[in-house]
Amino acid sequence: MIDLYYWTTPNGHKITIFLEEAGLEYRLIPVNISKGEQFAPAFLAISPNNRMPAIVDHAPADGGEPISVFESGAILEYLADKTGQFLPRETRPRNDVLQWLHWQMGGLGPMLGQVHHFKHYAPEPVEYAIERYHKEGERLYGVLERQLAGRDFVAGNELSIADMAIWPWLKAEKQEIDLARFPAVAAYRTRMAERDGVRRAMARIDDINPAANVAMDEEARRHLFGQGR
Repeated sequence: MIDLYYWTTPNGHKITIFLEEAGLEYRLIPVNISKGEQFAPAFLAISPNNRMPAIVDHAPADGGEPISVFESGAILEYLADKTGQFLPRETRPRNDVLQWLHWQMGGLGPMLGQVHHFKHYAPEPVEYAIERYHKEGERLYGVLERQLAGRDFVAGNELSIADMAIWPWLKAEKQEIDLARFPAVAAYRTRMAERDGVRRAMARIDDINPAANVAMDEEARRHLFGQGR
């Protein structure tokens, strides 16, 4: 029913978590971004921004032709509306979930991505950038720490697409943020990792990219950090 164009990154994990938690049938189609497969014309046709993940729904709710969706936040909203899961229908709780989903999309993900880049992938150290993005990462962890105080999930009392968007960015160690300063975030990170659906989603990493932790070579660096084709 769902084709998922995927690679083993935090944004990719968001969608495998949803599909596994929802129990949906899906076909996983690898898009190896280290080899430049995101620039293939066939992928561009469904993901105009040359970024994965993207999906094609072969059984959309309107009964028409297959629908393609790109951008991970949009995909989560689409799947939640399609299935009626992980996004409340009522105005106020729905708003709570969407606020935190867009907080991740506009803040946590991009800023932690910059932390990862300047700490680990930049061709030479840029101390200003390292300090600037590390501090912003810590600030965002503080925002999440306050939100998680006394609750199991980011928005409301149940798992939502906000959690699916946020958690994959917390599991990365590359931002080197001291979790001892953020005990509620640390507990949440562990709690989410123990969910069966999350475990199944993470197991796809070895299926698709067994070399996920291998050092990046020059070809991968060119495809990932160049200006496209």
